[in-house]
Amino acid sequence: MALTAIEPTPALVVIDLQKGIVSDRTGPPVAAAVEQAIHLTAEFRRHRLPVVLVNVTGRAPGRTETGRSPGGTTPPPGWADLIDELDVQPSDHLVTKRRRSAFHDTGLDTLLRDLGVTQVVLAGISTSAGVESTARSASDHGYHVVLATDAMTDPDAAAHRHSVERVFPRLGETATAAEVVGMVEATR
Repeated sequence: MALTAIEPTPALVVIDLQKGIVSDRTGPPVAAAVEQAIHLTAEFRRHRLPVVLVNVTGRAPGRTETGRSPGGTTPPPGWADLIDELDVQPSDHLVTKRRRSAFHDTGLDTLLRDLGVTQVVLAGISTSAGVESTARSASDHGYHVVLATDAMTDPDAAAHRHSVERVFPRLGETATAAEVVGMVEATR
């Protein structure tokens, strides 16, 4: 479903654009997604709309069949630091998550409700993990969800496509960063 409306107080939530994750994923899809997320961040700040920057420092302890090393590893110093290009501002809200969803045990829902937010625009890495989990939680919490599909990427292109084409239309509305910015401009 294409973007139909921007609520009076939307918030931009940028997932896991941190040094250890972005530097581990290179190439045009990552660079393009980061560029669009940075553009959204600048525009939300310009319109004095809430910007939430999320990083991750942990993961669920359960066993999985992929993506885990026995016993886990300790990330290097600076791994969880947000990328410099986000140019963190005093007005930004910083959330550290320890699971896939930015809503799980972080206080994000309380923060957004205190700010009067009824709509979240999501961007970040990885589409099929952190972004999708956060989108599911946002939907479950009753927010209008907008997924800026060109401001997100995934190390698995098929997983990215599946989330964008099959999952996201069930959770909210999809749009490009330019479409989101255009609608924000039209409502301000």
